[in-house]
Amino acid sequence: MKIIIAGSLSAADEIIKIKDKLVARGDEVEYPTGVKKYEASEHKMPSDEEKAQDKIDYDLIRGYFEKIKNYDALLVVNPEKNGVPGYIGGNTLIEMAFAFVLRKPIYLLHQIPKMPYTSEIEALMPIVLDGNLSKLK
Repeated sequence: MKIIIAGSLSAADEIIKIKDKLVARGDEVEYPTGVKKYEASEHKMPSDEEKAQDKIDYDLIRGYFEKIKNYDALLVVNPEKNGVPGYIGGNTLIEMAFAFVLRKPIYLLHQIPKMPYTSEIEALMPIVLDGNLSKLK
């Protein structure tokens, strides 16, 4: 299966672990450039300013949308953040919406979060895996 991963850079360690598990089971996997840079820099987290500037300088948002087109499914790695179980940030939400428009299945690794835009997340009809990657089909 061709799977593209979305998630907050704060979840980089979990994204890397999930990517490795998926590759080990034979899936083709793409994951965010910011996580790749984090992985290559021995897990040094960039500042918010660096993250925003990279998105602009390298056209990362539009670039990831183009990549989503070429994958079978979007997997959102959404661990707890800021006390919100299943946190989904703004950038991840727009990637989910784009996958939805393309009629790609959207999988959430963890629960749907309780956030101001929970109804928008629910409307995208994600499949909640409850941490179980074997449910990815």
